[in-house]
Amino acid sequence: MMSESTPIIELQDVHVTFASRTGSLFRPNQVKAVRGVTMRVEKGQTLGIVGESGCGKSTTANVMCGLVAPTSGKVFFKGEEVTKRTAESRRRIGRVVSVVFQDPATALNPRMVVRDQLADPMRVHRIGTETERMKRVRELISMVGLPASALDTLPGQLSGGQRQRVAIARALAVGPDAIIADEPTSALDVSVRAQVLNLLMDLKRELDLAMVFISHDIQTVRYISDRIAVMNAGVVVEEGPAAELLANPRDPYTRTLLGAAPSLLHPTIEGIA
Repeated sequence: MMSESTPIIELQDVHVTFASRTGSLFRPNQVKAVRGVTMRVEKGQTLGIVGESGCGKSTTANVMCGLVAPTSGKVFFKGEEVTKRTAESRRRIGRVVSVVFQDPATALNPRMVVRDQLADPMRVHRIGTETERMKRVRELISMVGLPASALDTLPGQLSGGQRQRVAIARALAVGPDAIIADEPTSALDVSVRAQVLNLLMDLKRELDLAMVFISHDIQTVRYISDRIAVMNAGVVVEEGPAAELLANPRDPYTRTLLGAAPSLLHPTIEGIA
């Protein structure tokens, strides 16, 4: 039974180890991608996960959405343990959590019109009649700020920003409790990054979604997140409320990230309201 305080997603002491391509056939070397990660994703809250490439943030996201099973540790969705994945638990995870990937060009089927891309998740999960699905499809395309005419186009006929809006609409199709956005703006032009971020923030607020936002850019994470977890070498080195963590970073790695790079949201974070 889920109470108000039950997180949508919870990881407890999660480790993920992969066999690497180095070493011998019988004794491959191991890569510890995630080491002892504990996280809670609360209803209506955005958790930002930030760190450099290879820090384990995308692997952590893949555990959260059920794409990767942890080597050890526990995973809970809405209070129910789903560490050992069955076909049924995978289907339930698909209803709770949707993912928006980095590059909409590869996330969308190039041969399928937008209308079918949006209806497809509802067909897979057997949600509604075909008439109800088409009504929902029209609602979704409007929700992400695209005209109804976009429903009859192929992804290749849309701009990068429009494709990412379609990918966001598709992620919302089954009415999930949480969205995982893995570097959702890094493949886009600077001019449309802020628009897509603002859209995600508006939808999160309107639909009372939990959101996990993953990026290597700490300024973008700062703009969108309620809480931030900083990852380095598979470990969460620091986590806390966004404003507090960024005003008083305790870990040297967080301070390095803050001092390292200007925001991807050029020229300043304040200029994109």
